[in-house]
Amino acid sequence: MVRVKTRTQEPNLDFAGTTPYEDYVHASVLHSLQQRWSNDPGEMSFLVITQIMELYFGLLCFEWQQAQQELRADDLDSARHTLHRSVLHLQGVNAAWRSIARMTPEEFNAFRSNLGEGSGFQSAMYRHVEFLLGEKSASMIVPHRAVPAVEAELESALRSPSLYDDVLEYLHRRGYAVPKEVLERDRSRVYEAHPEVERVWAEIYSSRAEHHDTQQLGEVLTDIAEEFARWRYDHLLATRRAMGSKPGTGGSAGVAWLEKRTQRTVFPELWTARSYV
Repeated sequence: MVRVKTRTQEPNLDFAGTTPYEDYVHASVLHSLQQRWSNDPGEMSFLVITQIMELYFGLLCFEWQQAQQELRADDLDSARHTLHRSVLHLQGVNAAWRSIARMTPEEFNAFRSNLGEGSGFQSAMYRHVEFLLGEKSASMIVPHRAVPAVEAELESALRSPSLYDDVLEYLHRRGYAVPKEVLERDRSRVYEAHPEVERVWAEIYSSRAEHHDTQQLGEVLTDIAEEFARWRYDHLLATRRAMGSKPGTGGSAGVAWLEKRTQRTVFPELWTARSYV
């Protein structure tokens, strides 16, 4: 028996400048962005997790805008694949809460004063996420008026079709009876449930064999709505645990504000239609 001598391929360790990994990921830039304003070690967790969430918000916007393009091209398979991928991103951003969700009031107060009037509801990328989900509100652009590029981006998102608008346009092209007043509504206003759209989803869910592909579209949208509702609720719980009913850092009503937001449901007819199937 002849033994073949194999040689393990060693990785290249010698580069003239920065590593290709650094050039692609810009890891050093990411790690330079955590600027603590206190000596409390818990602030580092808060900063990193908040920044991770911001990156996820940007990724979700990218995915949902990609899905919109695919729906407009009537490429339902690609759109569903993109939307399924975004569900995993939502699960990731929800999991990020675990690291900071159990802060006691003492732990949060150790660095809270450094936030000043800073608050998560001032996040421009999170606002873009809400706008893409149909949660439109012109007043929420006001905090960004002093930054023209951000204001312009949010103004565009406010007046552009939401992901759900593109879904309903797609269903209309497929022959479903989505009413004209829904298709031609003012896209800058928050989406409100419509009984005719509810009937469309009830029809889709009445027969998997007849409406298999559009029913699967409905299911991935329901996954998105469910994970987004979970993010809002986990935010509420983390805030309640860390600061009780005190006013929020940005001057909002804190927990009371978040409780009001958790009562809203995106893609509302996907939930109510199930009562009629």
